[in-house]
Amino acid sequence: MSEDKNDSFLSRLKAAERRSGLKTEDDKKESADDKDGQSLATLALRAGTEMISALIVGVCIGWGLDKWLHTRAIFLIIFALLGGGAGVLNVWRLVKPPPV
Repeated sequence: MSEDKNDSFLSRLKAAERRSGLKTEDDKKESADDKDGQSLATLALRAGTEMISALIVGVCIGWGLDKWLHTRAIFLIIFALLGGGAGVLNVWRLVKPPPV
């Protein structure tokens, strides 16, 4: 009877840990094994998407301002640089290790 209570307690404890976001060592090992197969490709795809999308947004804003204000490519250059910088910052945030 005490084994049933112990098993019940452990299963409820694991369920509560999963709900609250806490993980046991076994869960961490399993999730790390699952991530290893796709993490590099996923990370590279996301990093490329972050860079390209930030650059495209910057170029579009600059081009739109140049058209609207009838200026040469000054806003295009400024916002392309800002978009590139934002893309680099996003990729840096993506690849930096989490705080301890």
